Amino acid sequence: MNHRITLLFMFCITALLPFIVAAAPHADLGSNNAPSLIYSPVGYLAICLFVVAYVLVILEEKIKLRKSKPVLLAAGLIWVLIAMTYRGSGYSHDVETAIRHIFLEYAELFFFLLVAMTYINSMIDRDVFEALRSWLVRHGFSFRALFWLTGVLAFCISPFADNLTTALIMCAVVLAVGKGQPQYVGLCCINIVVAANAGGAFSPFGDITTLMIWQKGILEFHQFSKLLIPSVVAFIVPALFMHRALPTGHPEQFNSQISHIKKGGLPIVALFLATIATAVSFHNLLGLPPVYGMMLGLAYLKFYGFFLRQSIGVHVHNDANIHTEPIPDNFDVFDHVSRSEWDTLFFFYGVILCVGGLSFIGYLELVSALSYGEFGPTVTNVLVGFLSAIVDNIPVMFAVLTMNPPMSEAQWLLVTLTAGVGGSMLSIGSAAGVALMGQARGQYTFMTHLRWTPAIVLGYLGAVYIHLLINS
Repeated sequence: MNHRITLLFMFCITALLPFIVAAAPHADLGSNNAPSLIYSPVGYLAICLFVVAYVLVILEEKIKLRKSKPVLLAAGLIWVLIAMTYRGSGYSHDVETAIRHIFLEYAELFFFLLVAMTYINSMIDRDVFEALRSWLVRHGFSFRALFWLTGVLAFCISPFADNLTTALIMCAVVLAVGKGQPQYVGLCCINIVVAANAGGAFSPFGDITTLMIWQKGILEFHQFSKLLIPSVVAFIVPALFMHRALPTGHPEQFNSQISHIKKGGLPIVALFLATIATAVSFHNLLGLPPVYGMMLGLAYLKFYGFFLRQSIGVHVHNDANIHTEPIPDNFDVFDHVSRSEWDTLFFFYGVILCVGGLSFIGYLELVSALSYGEFGPTVTNVLVGFLSAIVDNIPVMFAVLTMNPPMSEAQWLLVTLTAGVGGSMLSIGSAAGVALMGQARGQYTFMTHLRWTPAIVLGYLGAVYIHLLINS
C-alpha cells in the first residue's frame, strides 16, 4: 500500500509537469525584471508539492514512508519547475546562483551535523551513555527523585548532545525502573521531552534551529546563554504541575547488569568538548565558519581512533600462568560515520531546498510582509513557537532565516527560544517526542501528552515573558 501511494504521487506530479510548465507565463526577454511566478501555475504547483510532501512527512509513522523521500522528490521537482520556466529568459544564471547558494548553506549544516553525530555514535560505542543509565538504575532513587533527575539530566545533556539521543537515553532509564507504572512512565516521558527541548534552546549545539542561527552569523555563541533562564522556566513550570501527579515511594528493586565505560570513552568525551571549543574559536577568533572547526575536530577523533585500534593489553589465564596478550580494538570511525542519521540529514536537504525554492519564487517575502510587517516581530515570533508544535521547527526556522526580517538581538533570541521549546506542546512537535512514542509505546502517547499541554503552554508563555523582561 505504501509503495502504491508513493508511485501514484510520483506519477501524478510527473504527468502534470510538462502541462504546468507550458501554462506558466513566459519571461519577457525585454524586461529589466525577472519574471514573477508568485501568481502563476508554476508557483501554485510549487506550493502544492511542498504541502503534499509535508503531509507525507507528518504521516511518516502511519504510512511507514521515511520522511526524507517526499521532501527530496518535492525539492527536485520545485527547482526543475523554476529552471524550466526561466530557461531562455536571460535569468537562468540567477537560478543557478540561487541554488548554489542554498546548497552551500546546506553543505555547512550537513558536515557540522555529521561530525557531531559521529562523536555521539562513538560515545555510544564506548558505552558512555549506557554506563550513565546503569548508574541511575542501580542507585534506588524514589519515583519523584527519578522524575526530576532524568529531567535535569536531559536539560543539561541536550545542549551538547542532540535532544533526540538525550531523550532516548533518559527514557531507557524510566522504562527500566517504571515497569508496571504506565502513568508514571508517561509523565516522565513528557518531562524528558520538555526538558530536552528546553535545554537545547540556549546552546548552538543543542538544536538544529540554534545551529542554523549561529552558523548564519546572526547571533554569537555567547549570546545564546541569555536564554538559559527562560529555558529553565519552560522546563520547570510544567514539571511542577506534573510533580503533584507522581506516585510516592520507590520502584521495586531488581538486578541490573552493570555497564562500564569502555577504553577510550572518556578521552572521546574530552575530544568532543575540544571539538566544540575549536568550532567556537574558528568562528569567534578567526572569522571562519564553525563547520571548519568541526571538521578539524573530526581529525582529532580519527587520529585517536588510529591509536585506539592498534592494540590493548588484557590479562589472559592460561592454566596456572597469567600473561598479557595484546588484542586489537575494533573501534572504527568510518563505521560510526555510516551510522549517522542519514534519513534526517537528507530530510534537511529536502526541506532547505524546498523552502529555498519557495523563497526564490517570492512567497516568503509575502509572508514576511504580512507577519512581521502587520503583526510585528513579537507576536509573529511567539506564533512561530505554536507553529513549531505542528510543523517541524527546521523548515519554520529556515523560512524565518530566509525572510531575514529586520529584528533586534532580543527578537532573534525570542524566535530562537520559541522555535526550540514550542515543539514541546505536542508529542509530534519534536523528534524527541516522536521517538519516545515509539520507545514507550502504549505508555507515552499523543493523548497522554495532550492532557498536559496546558501546563506546557503555561511554561512556554512564562519563558517568553521572562525573556522579554530580562533581555529586551
